[in-house]
Amino acid sequence: MKIKCTQLFFLLVAFQIYAQKKDYLFLNPKMDCFSYKQTIIPAALFSGGLILKNQSLNVQLESSFQKLFGMNFKTEVDNYLQYETVLQIYGGHLLGFKSKNDLAHQTINILVANAIMGGVVTTMKHFINETRPDGTAYSFPSGHTATAFTNAALLFYEYKDSNIWYASSGFLFASATGALRIANNKHYISDVLAGSGIGLGIGLAISYWSPFQSLVLKQNKTHAIVYPQIGTNYGIGLVIISN
Repeated sequence: MKIKCTQLFFLLVAFQIYAQKKDYLFLNPKMDCFSYKQTIIPAALFSGGLILKNQSLNVQLESSFQKLFGMNFKTEVDNYLQYETVLQIYGGHLLGFKSKNDLAHQTINILVANAIMGGVVTTMKHFINETRPDGTAYSFPSGHTATAFTNAALLFYEYKDSNIWYASSGFLFASATGALRIANNKHYISDVLAGSGIGLGIGLAISYWSPFQSLVLKQNKTHAIVYPQIGTNYGIGLVIISN
């Protein structure tokens, strides 16, 4: 079972990387308008999570994944790793990569996408009310994974035309976040698959829609800083500094 679990994880990662080379999938760097084709992978991930959710295989895979990392494995890294791609979105400017949006509109997209994602995930968690592997409440879908993939999708859109490798790197961090949620005994694989599908879909939709794109902001007078909130609850905070 360890071998099957490992193969499943790397198959998912390989599928995401392979998708970058296919024109009919969402990772086509030349595509600059939202298309139904870009919903293929998000829908497949979410559907896969739904199908696997009530299967005995779901529990078996989660148990095998834990054994792979060690039954006593515990880490807080996933609480921070889910926001890593937010830092990459802003950090791309420092590295000299050309982004689709300026800092102000990137901040708006981050806030809007995460707000929608948070609302969808929270509603589903309370409605479905599935118990986590460790016995606590609200397992399906994984909020950490949804957050990570939402921001990974935003990162991809911002820099896909400037540096495809930098833009795509966020999906590796997002996948690692999902893997650690399973290893920490906080989620089943079905939770992670569904969370990644939700985050990916919302992140891409907001990226191409880009709400308030026509809003003119005076960047020399107003600065917005997005930061992760770590504590009893996890989320994204915003500080606006006006000169």
